[in-house]
Amino acid sequence: MSHADDHQGTRRDFLYYATAGAGVVVTGAAVWPLVNQMNPSADVLALASIRVDVSAVAPGTQITVLWQGKPVFIRSRSEEEIAEARAVDLSDLPDQSAENANLPDGTPATDENRALTEDGVWLVQMGVCTHLGCVPLGDAGDFGGWFCPCHGSHYDTSGRIRRGPAPKNLPVPVASFVDETTIQLG
Repeated sequence: MSHADDHQGTRRDFLYYATAGAGVVVTGAAVWPLVNQMNPSADVLALASIRVDVSAVAPGTQITVLWQGKPVFIRSRSEEEIAEARAVDLSDLPDQSAENANLPDGTPATDENRALTEDGVWLVQMGVCTHLGCVPLGDAGDFGGWFCPCHGSHYDTSGRIRRGPAPKNLPVPVASFVDETTIQLG
């Protein structure tokens, strides 16, 4: 083996490495936009946390707000609705988990564990049926809560599934009062 053969082998190795490096850079430049498109858009990030004024919500009524592209039901429940929800035996519920993001997983689905306030007046929950993602109607159904007319799921006055194909209770998002009349979602 001569000195010229060593020099040629080194030049060949350089060309292999340079070509592989260029291929990695080009592949990365082509793949990055595809990966970056999966990040949340600016409008979704802007809605990561919103504040809702509930001063005009009378007992027994609700408002619906849009948060992260989904409806959220905010209800001021009447004394009758609270009493009805608290009288339900947990063994009668298809989903006995609170489905409350403010509490640990596996917390029982008592009305106290689903309401936003200790007195049970305020109920905040996602307005998306857990069966196929429809939006249930308020003040409807066999249990006085919400009814999804698409497939017949009935929710009670605490947003717990009572009858129908929905497998879970309406989820309670992260929410809290920031003052007496303002609820923060997220």
